[in-house]
Amino acid sequence: MIALRTRRFAARLRGACEGAAAVEFALAAPVLLVLLIGMFDMGHMAYLNAVLNGAVEKVARDSALETANTTTSDQAVGTIMAGVAPGASVTTTRKSYYDFTDVARPEQWGDTNANGRCDNGESYTDENNNGSWDADIGRTGNGGSGDVVYLTATMTYQPLFKVPFTGNANGTRTLRATAVTKNQPFGNQGQYSTAARTCT
Repeated sequence: MIALRTRRFAARLRGACEGAAAVEFALAAPVLLVLLIGMFDMGHMAYLNAVLNGAVEKVARDSALETANTTTSDQAVGTIMAGVAPGASVTTTRKSYYDFTDVARPEQWGDTNANGRCDNGESYTDENNNGSWDADIGRTGNGGSGDVVYLTATMTYQPLFKVPFTGNANGTRTLRATAVTKNQPFGNQGQYSTAARTCT
């Protein structure tokens, strides 16, 4: 009797379809939601990156003129980004060089111990005239007539969606954009210093 009831119940259960859609949805929904949120997040990040690159390129071009106000130009990057990433923090840095080949070049020095650093009394030419040897010859600022300027903007923002394992510990993300331009030749271009110094 019990075996017959169990067989009938099992047959009825096998043929029942009620609730199958709810179970399937419960299995598929979390995966679908994570996929959608991830796509929205990546799209938002790509959009912010494109806007940041455009803003940096515009500011770099505008700053190549003699009458350029770099403080106002740098603030313009933050203003542009505030429209698409409210609350984002934007910082800019500029380094100027005499020529494109000088970008990220170290000051000339006699590396007698071949360790790739200027130390132990090695002599060097203080080309940027700041009193110390630099692994990057660039001068801080927008430079002068005909100088090459390397502009970097760094933006830190809170993403719209908190997707795990994709940001810093505090949930922020950082994007960077760079532009390299040559200032207009509005005067005579300055030369590098030839001051000889020694490293300690």
